[in-house]
Amino acid sequence: MRLNGHMAAALGEARAAAARGEVPVGAVVVAPGGRIVARAGNRTRELKDPSAHAEMLAIRAACAATGSERLTGHDLYVTLEPCPMCAGVISASRIARLYYGAGDPKSGGVAHGARVFAHPQCHHAPEVYDGIAAAECAALLKAFFGERRGPE
Repeated sequence: MRLNGHMAAALGEARAAAARGEVPVGAVVVAPGGRIVARAGNRTRELKDPSAHAEMLAIRAACAATGSERLTGHDLYVTLEPCPMCAGVISASRIARLYYGAGDPKSGGVAHGARVFAHPQCHHAPEVYDGIAAAECAALLKAFFGERRGPE
């Protein structure tokens, strides 16, 4: 099934981010028809760029690949609920559908916190589907932070 394959690709990007010492978040942008046009994992530490979130990098790459700042009809799969910054870019790029894994009560901007897409100033809100492979996405994050914090 495409849905599982696309989230599996995002999880692969998240695992690669963890291997680089980055917070394990991965994202893929999918064109109409189901082809992945861009993929990325977090690179904030590597690039020394606080905006180098997986979603931002994948959207930038997809825009470059399509030759447009608009990704109308495209889907975004991401392993963690996007933060407000990423939600703003998702809206600006006109992503049609957002699929995400784990919710993020601390820093999320879709179902938690700022709830960017519900704000009256939001020009475009994608269809949102949450909880896709949520347990696997959350386990990856928990393991990553658990290793850094040590035994409790």
